[in-house]
Amino acid sequence: MNNMFRLDGKVALVTGASYGIGFAIATALYKAGATIVFNDIKQEFVDKGLANYKEAGIPARGYVCDVTDENAVNELVATIEKEVGVIDILVNNAGIIKRIPMCEMSAAEFRQVIDVDLNAPFIVSKAVIPAMIKKGGGKIINICSMMSELGRETVSAYAAAKGGLKMLTRNIASEYGEFNIQCNGIGPGYIATPQTAPLREIQPDGSRHPFDQFIIAKTPAARWGEAEDLAGPAVFLASEASNFVNGHVLYVDGGILAYIGKQPK
Repeated sequence: MNNMFRLDGKVALVTGASYGIGFAIATALYKAGATIVFNDIKQEFVDKGLANYKEAGIPARGYVCDVTDENAVNELVATIEKEVGVIDILVNNAGIIKRIPMCEMSAAEFRQVIDVDLNAPFIVSKAVIPAMIKKGGGKIINICSMMSELGRETVSAYAAAKGGLKMLTRNIASEYGEFNIQCNGIGPGYIATPQTAPLREIQPDGSRHPFDQFIIAKTPAARWGEAEDLAGPAVFLASEASNFVNGHVLYVDGGILAYIGKQPK
């Protein structure tokens, strides 16, 4: 049974994985046996990522690439295939969010979020699928969101992109499942990362931050998720254990989407 979850001999590309969720997923894939490659948009971010991987004892390779640039992505994939091998596992992790009320958001800002969070997974997936077909199969994991299902104030572009990514996930599964390619998504809940740290700071009066209180009240697990909570789901969706799972989004949210919330007292 354990062998079903092993990734020995597999090459995994995790986009935007210098730190945070992408780094945690890449670390989990490495521990399961995969060779890790990642990209980031600037050399300084790649260098920081390489330092993080070195500290963790992971011999990862890092490349500079803007995943919204189709030509650059094609060059990246060709380079990885030449230097490391055919990409067996793709994790479309790179993403951005702009928290701006919809009527205050410019069309250019909206397009930028769509470009990174939706167009880029299309571009990178399209670049790796032909070699996966030729090799006889592959795994694509799209990092979706609870906003693939829910709306919330100030995140219109992000929700639109992540909702679209859910449907792109299903369409890749529909179009390429016959070639033994499984495309699934992971929908993280609220994860404790450096970016969310200010929302979890204890207030001067000793109370929780209001947003922290909101998340704890909405989560049956009564806590924020940790990046490591995504490790098991990622390994499952990257491994032979999920060979008949296709077009599915696995929400790792502590139960938020299943929960209507507490009754007011």
